[in-house]
Amino acid sequence: MGLISEVLLLPFAPVRGSAWAIKQVLQEAERIHYDPATIRAELARLEERLEAGEISEEEFDRQEDELLDRLEIASRGSAGTGNGTAP
Repeated sequence: MGLISEVLLLPFAPVRGSAWAIKQVLQEAERIHYDPATIRAELARLEERLEAGEISEEEFDRQEDELLDRLEIASRGSAGTGNGTAP
């Protein structure tokens, strides 16, 4: 049955390959998005922008909250998996 199903599903191989590639790209994007080092660097850049007067205090607070939420999610994810990525 395995050989027959592979032959019958052969026309869908490009779709399955594309789905696999998309899944890999999404996993890498999530890994980078929730990487604590990346988040800390973004926090530092955000503080520099505030000090340079490029953004308001309100905008700083909003973006800082988003980054801290990401950092919290990242720390919860790495505590459960041990690999430093989000769930």
